[in-house]
Amino acid sequence: MDRKEEIRDFLISRRAKISPEQAGIPSYGELRRVPGLRREEVAQLAGVSTDYYTRLERGSIRGVSDSVLEAVAAALQLDEAERAHLLDLARTANMPSRGSARRPPQQRVRAGVVRLLDGMVGVVALVQNGRSDVLAANLLGRALYAEVFTSAASASPGRLPNQARYLFLDPHAGDFYPDGRVIAATTVAMLRTEAGRNPHDRALNELIGELTTRSALFASLWAGHDVRIHTTGTKRFHHPVAGDLSLQYETLDLPGDEGQTLFTFTAEPGSASENALAFLASWAASPPQTTTAGDPAGGSSVPDTRSHAQPRTRNPGKTGPSHD
Repeated sequence: MDRKEEIRDFLISRRAKISPEQAGIPSYGELRRVPGLRREEVAQLAGVSTDYYTRLERGSIRGVSDSVLEAVAAALQLDEAERAHLLDLARTANMPSRGSARRPPQQRVRAGVVRLLDGMVGVVALVQNGRSDVLAANLLGRALYAEVFTSAASASPGRLPNQARYLFLDPHAGDFYPDGRVIAATTVAMLRTEAGRNPHDRALNELIGELTTRSALFASLWAGHDVRIHTTGTKRFHHPVAGDLSLQYETLDLPGDEGQTLFTFTAEPGSASENALAFLASWAASPPQTTTAGDPAGGSSVPDTRSHAQPRTRNPGKTGPSHD
């Protein structure tokens, strides 16, 4: 990815979102030729010259101090995710060479984390990296996301199951996610955030290129330059076995495993979703599916000899090699 283009397009897109009224600048009813703020208005709010801000917006961000970036972030009223993204773009632009880039997130999930996943009974739990690859999942996680693990669009020999590929390339994803458009926007924003942190991640760039080429929806959302930090919320599913579920999710970055995030999903006590999740857990644990000992490479093996009409799960930790 071209850093200058990334910086330019991001700053222009953020500037277009701020009206003079929002920035406290009187417009006096004048006709404005550009949406949002003008460059000189952002410069004034940030306390820098118009020429200096213009150079920033053209991508010349090498050597710019954090204090100036913070002032620009305040002028553009960036939220936490947008501010962090701007700083990431500046950090990677200031790297002297590709060799100084951060290592891509590792693919191997530690044995202790796998045991933690398997011990979370009644909770959907999985570990993903910033590319939305599923690195490991507990029994209930593999049951909920069975189609992600088996979809030809999201998982194939030699690569890990990938949530983004499933969402944008599998024709059945719209049935699984009732709020598909919202989830699509969130997924793209998370990938954009990851691209700011790790611009030289070859697997990430290949994924973005593939989705941009094959999905008009992804290409449209990617052009918006929105970013997001995934923390907590509610996600709805329409599962082929358990039916409709509304689950609350929490995310936890794993400090000892940079780039890996633990996702958990739970149901509101006493709700219909709690009953549906319990049914799914019972279905997943019943014969002929059996659970073997935890695998340090990422998750327990769950053979499935049921009818092909029902979801078939597999071990995401054994589907492909590391992309480090």
